[in-house]
Amino acid sequence: MISATFGGLLFGYDTGVVNGALPFMAKRDQLNLTPTTEGLVTSSLLAGAAIGALPGGKLQDRYGRRKMILNLSLLFLIATLGTTFAPNVSVMVTFRFLLGLAVGGASSMVPSFLAEMAPAENRGRMVAQNEIMITGGQLLAYVFNAILGVTMGDTGHVWRYMLFICAIPAFMLFIGMLKVPESPRWLASKGKKEEALSVLKQIRDEKRAIAEFKEIEESVKRDADLEKATIKDFSTPWLRRILLISIGISVVNQITGVNSIMYYGTQILEQAGFGTKTALIANIANGLISVLAVIFGIWMIGKVNRRPMLIIGLSGTTTSLLLIAIFSMVLKGSPALPYLVLSLTVLFLAFMQGCIGPVTWLVAAEIFPQRLRGLGNGISVFFLWAVNFVIGFSFPILLSTIGLSATFFAFVVIGLLGIAFVYKFMPETNGFTLEELEEQFRSKYDKGNMKKSFSKAQ
Repeated sequence: MISATFGGLLFGYDTGVVNGALPFMAKRDQLNLTPTTEGLVTSSLLAGAAIGALPGGKLQDRYGRRKMILNLSLLFLIATLGTTFAPNVSVMVTFRFLLGLAVGGASSMVPSFLAEMAPAENRGRMVAQNEIMITGGQLLAYVFNAILGVTMGDTGHVWRYMLFICAIPAFMLFIGMLKVPESPRWLASKGKKEEALSVLKQIRDEKRAIAEFKEIEESVKRDADLEKATIKDFSTPWLRRILLISIGISVVNQITGVNSIMYYGTQILEQAGFGTKTALIANIANGLISVLAVIFGIWMIGKVNRRPMLIIGLSGTTTSLLLIAIFSMVLKGSPALPYLVLSLTVLFLAFMQGCIGPVTWLVAAEIFPQRLRGLGNGISVFFLWAVNFVIGFSFPILLSTIGLSATFFAFVVIGLLGIAFVYKFMPETNGFTLEELEEQFRSKYDKGNMKKSFSKAQ
């Protein structure tokens, strides 16, 4: 099952590698990027991810988790080679879009596969490990960017080596998934009961495999009696409201500006005063704190309520951006500025990855009723990637036109709106079973008495 988490590693590396590759791509004798084409190169992957995330649930339900992840590994490999050898911006954007389809698919398929394969007591750890692999992939991208940028920075096409490295985990994902069996739950849902039991006996002891198989059979029978989930189900007022809350939380995750730092951290540090090579090395700190903060957040989320954790995280990220904006304006040209900006981006990511990230994905997974969980989650993730695309495209344009300080002041204003949204609309979900949550939403949401309905966990 560890093989499947290479999908998360690829997710992280592909979204992080552009951070260090862009300054070299932009050179006149390479792709000669403008701020607009920089935004296109970065955001084309995000557009692909938004589109790739939507059909992920249906495709894996139809063809199987393992088979679809195998197909994704091949798409990762082909698209990586396409970006590596891209002769111009058009080809680069095309293959970055294809890479995004793979990233979006992986973001929905890999967690499902891990959750269905892992034993109950290890499910949380296995799914959380995928989140660590995503941030670990970004950290690896920053490390390799720094090594290659420092040692080969005078070679114009060094960015091609940065991109090519991603072919290695793509190949490892393909080889690993060839040896991994299909999800027993998917096999049982397709009537392949003998195969499902056989797989369970491979990954569990026999007594436990038989007991778990009986549970899966009962679950499949229950699901067969349910009508297929469609978008029309969200016309019901209480379901429509929780969909809008989930979309809102997903949007709030992105309007923090997190991916302006994850994708353009090197350029931010360059504008603050570092040289390119120094910025590449300094950017490793952003990757390292992301990994450590995710580990801390996963530990913390079982001990703290979701709503205050999200508000604390948003307050921390907004304050960090406000300080970056102020210092960039007051200390412009000062040798201390790049070090202050680096410290504040690290602080920003500590709040983002330690508080906001874990809560966003968890709430999206638990807020919907069982029958609509996959569809509702897919819609929310689509909006997350869509906002990610807008920020990824517009950030370098804003940076070149209004500057670092004004750009981050804009994110501060949006961040305050995000805090207001969470404070006013987000219910507390900690302390309830999934069934209790569904009943609370169903019976109380349309009565305007949210505070009373969700007082148990506060």
